[in-house]
Amino acid sequence: GGVLLFPDVGSEAASEQVWDSPGADSMPGTTFTAWCNSHLRKAGTQIENIDEDFRDGLKLMLLLEVISGERLPKPERGKMRVHKINNVNKALDFIASKGVKLVSIGAEEIVDGNAKMTLGMIWTIILRFAIQDISVEETSAKEGLLLWCQRKTAPYKNVNVQNFHISWKDGLAFNALIHRHRPELIEYDKLRKDDPVTNLNNAFEVAEKYLDIPKMLDAEDIVNTARPDEKAIMTYVSSFYHAFSGAQKAETAANRICKVLAVNQENEHLMEDYERLASDLLEWIRRTIPWLEDRVPQKTIQEMQQKLEDFRDYRRVHKPPKVQEKCQLEINFNTLQTKLRLSNRPAFMPSEGRMVSDINNGWQHLEQAEKGYEEWLLNEIRRLERLDHLAEKFRQKASIHEAWTDGKEAMLKHRDYETATLSDIKALIRKHEAFESDLAAHQDRVEQIAAIAQELNELDYYDSHNVNTRCQKICDQWDALGSLTHSRREALEKTEKQLETIDQLHLEYAKRAAPFNNWMESAMEDLQDMFIVHTIEEIEVCPSLGPCSLLGAQEVQAVPGGLRPLQQLVPKRDRALLEEQSKQQSNEHLRRQFSSQANVVGPWIQTKMEEIGRISIEMNGTLEDQLSHLKQYERSIVDYKPNLDLLEQQHQLIQEALIFDNKHTNYTMEHVRVGWEQLLTTIARTINEVENQILTRDAKGISQEQMQEFRASFNHFDKDHGGALGPEEFKACLISLGYDVENDRQGDAEFNRIMSVVDPNHSGLVTFQAFIDFMSRETTDTDTADQVIASFKVLAGDKNFITAEELRRELPPDQAEYCIARMAPYQGPDAVPGALDYKSFSTALYGESDL
Repeated sequence: GGVLLFPDVGSEAASEQVWDSPGADSMPGTTFTAWCNSHLRKAGTQIENIDEDFRDGLKLMLLLEVISGERLPKPERGKMRVHKINNVNKALDFIASKGVKLVSIGAEEIVDGNAKMTLGMIWTIILRFAIQDISVEETSAKEGLLLWCQRKTAPYKNVNVQNFHISWKDGLAFNALIHRHRPELIEYDKLRKDDPVTNLNNAFEVAEKYLDIPKMLDAEDIVNTARPDEKAIMTYVSSFYHAFSGAQKAETAANRICKVLAVNQENEHLMEDYERLASDLLEWIRRTIPWLEDRVPQKTIQEMQQKLEDFRDYRRVHKPPKVQEKCQLEINFNTLQTKLRLSNRPAFMPSEGRMVSDINNGWQHLEQAEKGYEEWLLNEIRRLERLDHLAEKFRQKASIHEAWTDGKEAMLKHRDYETATLSDIKALIRKHEAFESDLAAHQDRVEQIAAIAQELNELDYYDSHNVNTRCQKICDQWDALGSLTHSRREALEKTEKQLETIDQLHLEYAKRAAPFNNWMESAMEDLQDMFIVHTIEEIEVCPSLGPCSLLGAQEVQAVPGGLRPLQQLVPKRDRALLEEQSKQQSNEHLRRQFSSQANVVGPWIQTKMEEIGRISIEMNGTLEDQLSHLKQYERSIVDYKPNLDLLEQQHQLIQEALIFDNKHTNYTMEHVRVGWEQLLTTIARTINEVENQILTRDAKGISQEQMQEFRASFNHFDKDHGGALGPEEFKACLISLGYDVENDRQGDAEFNRIMSVVDPNHSGLVTFQAFIDFMSRETTDTDTADQVIASFKVLAGDKNFITAEELRRELPPDQAEYCIARMAPYQGPDAVPGALDYKSFSTALYGESDL
């Protein structure tokens, strides 16, 4: 045969090469035909005869368009030789434009159906488009393809690929290549080296059926040829390379998609967690506020003390976990926003009514309701204590009075004067006068009883009805005694006029007995009187025995029964005073015990708060140093909890003893509780801030020095050391960094844009976390929607849509289902049934449109 110059494998320069076996039926002819058809079918056409079917240049141009993915100039549609030559030249010019020097290949020969020329041209195309771009570790084209085959078949002991001819004759190398990539397709262990035809046909059939690689070689030809055609084998093997490297590309694309989806799924879980926690917390607040706002007083001290007990429980048992939950919620929210920013996603906006601000408002409302509750309880208990005391006093005075009036009506109604002598009458009149002065002396007590009843009414005593009934009865009886006394006096005086004799002794007796009786009653009353005191000083001024010593022996003897009842009451009164004194001493001990503990715990909490503030602002050492320092602090705080529990126990004893004030300390239990809750919240928040700074630093590759610089400029503008910049502070900081946010229309617009980035939830504050995020926003390499779209395009085989079947084939099950559930149907003109729109899905992942 003639001599034809071909470009050599792997070289742009042409070198001489003899084409031995001409014609379409030769081994390369068959292989090249099959190779061309593997591409032409994508354009919906085929060739039957390689010498004939490229003669008009049309299918040749189409082949080049399919394999290059580029458009060629418009072909000429005429049937004349000149049109055909022009079309073939357009194809040859395109090949040349790809850096291939075509030697001795002319359009005329192709148009004339020159088999050698046509095969030479096709080989040139195969070399350029299927083999030249193969690159494996610095080697390319033929050497690259060979190295790839050696690498992939290395684990197979009975395969040794050294070339593209005799190394492939027994068919094992083809099977090994397939088995290496798709082991489920080949039962490699069952293949025998001495049965090459079976081996070759097995590989060709599997490749055609499962890998979409058409059969390009004939098993018999290979076995029966001493040295199989190198170009034919290379052409066929290159199809394997492209099939499997496509799979490699699909794997890379799938990995990128999985990574992006995993980020989204994790963020969605965090969002769901936030929403759930927020709902639960808001629900608890909603339930608790009415309980704290319910200020309906109870009737008895016991019932009110039960309420106080419930409140103590609420503050010690029920509320602290909620304080932790609220803190955890804020931490989760900040961590989520950091992760969203770092993964280039839009900020999370909680659903209506569950914003951080809603929770803070709810919490403030709760604390507002809680604020006056304990005070109200204590005032109520005080009021009830006073009421109990007054009611007891009323009962005592009423009982004493009722005992005194007992039998008095009968005595006044007695008509004893009708049968009396004059001396009897005189005695009766004197006796009556003594009774009248006694009655006048009792007026005071009746008024006291009425006054106490009045006060009980004003203080809303629960048993006022019975008190009023009893008081009314006493007053009515008192009026009756008054009019009876008046009637008796008139009767006695009338009788006296009729009788003249007087018994002086009776009068003397009556006159002397009256003041003593009166004194004795009032002394007995004093000795039984109630007292209510709250301090030692008050108990010391309580009266003991009244003016006993003022009476002489003469008066005492004149009274029947003498001082005995009085002498019995004195020690009883002294005992009561002693008991009260010891109670007040015990109360004072409780006050001092509580205050000495509170005066240690209170300042400790304040100091710790200040120290945490300093650690987070001063930035000593790396963020990890700060973190471990803060965690140490957290441990020391948790270990301090027993001191707080002890204080709670002492406080409970104080409340149970009804002690209302404590001059030995300025710290109330509520002060300390609130301080403790703030301390726990602050340490947890601060730790979370540093963790988020570490996340940001690592994601953005910020150096320790840059971190120190960011911190220094942030602290410089954080004038109140609150750990966050207000809008004006942040603006001053931006101006110092050279941002154009001066106070004019354009500057304000730019500032508002930046604020919406650093403070997406409009809290009015810029945290250090958001600040470093903003300062380093240019430096990160994050995935973008475009990259994800490109990855889906690979999985979709370059289509504008993807199918559920393709997603399930290329992605792990849960990720595939995640996509299928969320992808909208594809609406483009090239849509097929079940087509899914991966583009809108990808942009939605990044918040650029809605899922």
